[in-house]
Amino acid sequence: MGLVCSNGEEMQKMKNLGSIGSSGRLSAEEYEDEEISKLAISTFQSKEEEIERKKMEVREKVELQLGRAEEETRRLTHIWEELEVLDDPMRKEVAMVRKKIDLANRDLKPLGLNYQKKEKECKEALEAFNEKNKEKAHLVATLVEMLTESERMRMKKLDELCKTIESLSLKP
Repeated sequence: MGLVCSNGEEMQKMKNLGSIGSSGRLSAEEYEDEEISKLAISTFQSKEEEIERKKMEVREKVELQLGRAEEETRRLTHIWEELEVLDDPMRKEVAMVRKKIDLANRDLKPLGLNYQKKEKECKEALEAFNEKNKEKAHLVATLVEMLTESERMRMKKLDELCKTIESLSLKP
């Protein structure tokens, strides 16, 4: 038996082992813990998908806002140029609005950078989680293999002891 088994094989072995007590095997509680772990992983993956979906929605909204802000800046620049030519009395108000747009653009830039940083941290955390999960699966497979080997060796020793007792009881 290899160190890594398919989920079906592991489940079948767990069912075959049944409730395992102080003899060194997995107990029903540990089996339940394993099922809970699988459920938690499934829930986590579902939540990760939801987070990814919401992240994409936020990204689209941010990109839309950035596009709108750039378009507004272009429009206001054009208006500004026309106002200078006309020597419009509302020049001061337009300048104030333009400054507000520039401030909004400056505020959007760090928000976008912060979003990218958080996205990177999320990906790194997910990779670390997946790596630990693989490590756990490997350790579980190793444990199952070790328990199977231990059981085989104990059964062999019991058979030898039974033969020894039988040979002693056959002697006069």
